Amino acid sequence: MTIAEHPHQAQTPPQQPPGYATVHVSAQATMRAVGVSAWFGRQKVLEKVSLTMNPGQVTALIGPSGCGKSTFLRILNRMHELVPSAALSGSVELDGVDIYGPTLRVTDTRLRVGMVFQKPNPFPSMTIAQNVLAGLRLSNLKVVNRDALVQDCLERAGLWRETRNRLNEAGVSLSGGQQQRLCIARALAVRPRVLLMDEPCSALDPISTGVIEDTIRALCHEVTIVIVTHNMQQAQRVSDQCALFLLDGEGQPGHIVEAGPTQSVFADPQDPRTADYVHGRFG
Repeated sequence: MTIAEHPHQAQTPPQQPPGYATVHVSAQATMRAVGVSAWFGRQKVLEKVSLTMNPGQVTALIGPSGCGKSTFLRILNRMHELVPSAALSGSVELDGVDIYGPTLRVTDTRLRVGMVFQKPNPFPSMTIAQNVLAGLRLSNLKVVNRDALVQDCLERAGLWRETRNRLNEAGVSLSGGQQQRLCIARALAVRPRVLLMDEPCSALDPISTGVIEDTIRALCHEVTIVIVTHNMQQAQRVSDQCALFLLDGEGQPGHIVEAGPTQSVFADPQDPRTADYVHGRFG
């Protein structure tokens, strides 16, 4: 893969976050996939996917199960390569730097591009506060005030009011929706520039889902967000742009049929397959 040039837009440097000592705090990132194809062994699962994920926006990946959305999401922070038979071609750029190139180590990439999974996964042996701080060992970030950092991350994840008097309780003592927000707080603690979310509300009740959606809309002003969702109403509520993945047939690789502003994709789709999918005629 090659390192492509990409112009950086002038942005106001963000303020130093609470709790940290000296740390480089980056502005929002632009992430771009260019001609990405992927395989598991001999099975091709993605075909030449190109997509730009803009800073300050939520990008929703939609489409039926099995069309490569989650695989694409994992490619964006190099989790795809953890599967022994996995391979890919094309490039994934973070502000113009190919994350699969020689410039970034895999650990650095995963710190810059965080992940929240479908099922909440707080560390069971850790308290709420310890869960928030768990990623700092990998990041080598120096923290002068851990309490301030824990509060900052929990506030940004919309969980501080519910946990401020419970910080020494086990993270798994929280409800499912609260655990998912704890995982968001844990991801935010290492200051990622991009946050990937793989169906973060699929196992949650409607009230918890609404809280997570509010959290996503609040966070997109400081971190680029990419979310996989099967819920078309959720995609409309939380995202600024959508990309529809489909298969041409059984055994064929997934690819993007249409991508663009969410309002246009739902109200004025250019491809009839998009109209059929977003209006529930299949999928």
